[in-house]
Amino acid sequence: MKIYRNAAEVLPPELLEQLQEYVQGVHIYVPIKGEPARWGEKSGTRRQLAERNEEIRRRYAAGENIDALASCFFLSCDSVRKIIRKQSERQ
Repeated sequence: MKIYRNAAEVLPPELLEQLQEYVQGVHIYVPIKGEPARWGEKSGTRRQLAERNEEIRRRYAAGENIDALASCFFLSCDSVRKIIRKQSERQ
């Protein structure tokens, strides 16, 4: 969600004048202080995918075939292979 604010409404006049020396009449992005969160960390998506991938690896190691895993998790066989391969590369 993008929130646009008029700089004149949120910045002190001295800072606004200084900013206008560099840029006027365009949108600029002001980054959040500190280190930004990685993709999916705030929503929990990153954790959910990691858990799903671990479940795929566990079931594959237990003997379930790639076609069955792809069907169960609504993924392509290539995606399942990548998930399995990524784990074996880490070991």
